[in-house]
Amino acid sequence: MPSASPLRIASANVNGIRAAFRRGMGEWLAARDIDILAMQEVRASTDDVAELLGDEWSLVHDPASAKGRAGVAIASRADASIHRVELGVGDHDTAGRWLEADYEVDGRIVTVVSCYVPSGVADSPKQVEKYRFLDAMSERMAQLADHELAVVVGDLNVGHRTLDIKNWKGNLKHAGFLPEERAYFDRFLGAEGDDGYNAGAGFGWVDVGRRVAGEVPGPYTWWSWRGKAFDNDSGWRIDYQLATPKLAEAVAAYSVDRADAYDERWSDHAPVVVDYAI
Repeated sequence: MPSASPLRIASANVNGIRAAFRRGMGEWLAARDIDILAMQEVRASTDDVAELLGDEWSLVHDPASAKGRAGVAIASRADASIHRVELGVGDHDTAGRWLEADYEVDGRIVTVVSCYVPSGVADSPKQVEKYRFLDAMSERMAQLADHELAVVVGDLNVGHRTLDIKNWKGNLKHAGFLPEERAYFDRFLGAEGDDGYNAGAGFGWVDVGRRVAGEVPGPYTWWSWRGKAFDNDSGWRIDYQLATPKLAEAVAAYSVDRADAYDERWSDHAPVVVDYAI
């Protein structure tokens, strides 16, 4: 994959790719000049995804073991040299939630991971399952941290800091903002207030969105379909691009492609798009 211009990597929870295309995802994609597109909650067969995207895209896809649920995929302008779905916990290997692909960019390997963390429900078996996934994810991210150029992107279903949720006080006991969940991100990035937070602490990963945006609320990436959450910007920042330090140094641009109006949304999530000048 040539890199005369920055490598543009986008991540999007499409909330069902067939529905997203009916709502306008195709028009967004055609206008965005993306090199690598990581998708979550695909909820479609590989054949369906390939047909929607068209022949110009090379596709790797890990569908969920339960039809119509989850599913992660990575589409790219060049073929992946290799892809992997193993995360370390047996039933997660085919759950459509973790997909790694390696791409050659001017002789260097860039590893891209599309990740869809389970949403969980506080004090329930679903939350136990979420912690099992986060445990396995932590183990793999510690290994991937040794890669020079790697990025874990997707719907990680945790707001790390109070800046990441509009109504954080009302969600202190809810899945997505529980202290136990946020502690995993402390391991990835460092804890808020640490000298090395987002700059080498923890496993050393860099939250690209927070580094670019600075110490401001959001920018949010998910809003409920219900009520006035979108109109009031009462959202959550749960879609991330977490990069290794070397790749984070190459960030040339970051954006959340928030729709201009509620009726122009093609998912309840907004895509996160980052240019890496490798």
